[in-house]
Amino acid sequence: MTALADAAQLAPAANDHVLTTAELRAQGVSEGTIARRCRPGGPWRRLLPGVVLLGTGEPTRRQLVRALARYVGRDAVVTGGDALGAHGLTLPRTPAVHILVPKARRMLSPTFALVERTTRPPDPVVVDDIPFAPATRAALDAARREPDPGRLRDLLSLPIYYGLTTGTELRAELDAGSQRGSAAVRSELRSLEHDRDTYVHGWARAVLRDGPLPPPRWDVTVCDRRGKPIGTVDAWWDEVGLGWQFHPPGRAPLGHLALTAAGVTIVRTDPERLTTDRHGVLAELASAFRTAATRRQPAVRCVAKVAAAV
Repeated sequence: MTALADAAQLAPAANDHVLTTAELRAQGVSEGTIARRCRPGGPWRRLLPGVVLLGTGEPTRRQLVRALARYVGRDAVVTGGDALGAHGLTLPRTPAVHILVPKARRMLSPTFALVERTTRPPDPVVVDDIPFAPATRAALDAARREPDPGRLRDLLSLPIYYGLTTGTELRAELDAGSQRGSAAVRSELRSLEHDRDTYVHGWARAVLRDGPLPPPRWDVTVCDRRGKPIGTVDAWWDEVGLGWQFHPPGRAPLGHLALTAAGVTIVRTDPERLTTDRHGVLAELASAFRTAATRRQPAVRCVAKVAAAV
């Protein structure tokens, strides 16, 4: 019987082809069979004590994360870059999988893991049966240990930009947690307070998560059929030709008249309303989407935003 056949037969208990020995026994696999199949040259391998990979190749990052969570047990919470990845944010990850355990828990870190004992274990967000830290905690746990200024800025700004957290939430979590490694993080958060675009996009993404609209493309330049840029939008729904722009009243971006003339439906929103009138903004967008869907598709196409757009 092949390892893949074993994995199929052991489903649905097997997640990512990773099972504990207790789960294998519950599926009718004896201790002797487990030991025999995990020998050198066998179809399985032990990733950690009591955790088996139903295969012989190098484990994927996902399999390592799952194996570590199963090994540590129900008190485990995966944090850092792997947790941010579970929330949909792709960032470079450290070689070690960062995992939190209660302060009273005593254990050695496996070779591929960073086990951190904490007096403030977060309430986990369970994704595919793996407990992950909320985005705010995950970002700060990674940021406190990040020596590279560029990566540090990404760890703090991108979760805000994508609406996973806010600057206020990050500062509150930073104040409540360990102050080790917090000086550079605090300095970067102060710097981000002046980067309004990061916050505005985060607010906008949070608004859309509450509504029925499909995901848009962000930060695009709209071009005519010859490829000439005619305007920029902060969000774009290509299926109906709808653009969304954020700007204060009386400060419409260049190109909005050309976009309208080309048949593009435009919604312009004062950034302040993204926090003070979220339901109203969402209602306007939904209405504009329905209207745009009844119109003829404009003869335009969009590309990543370019500075030369007018």
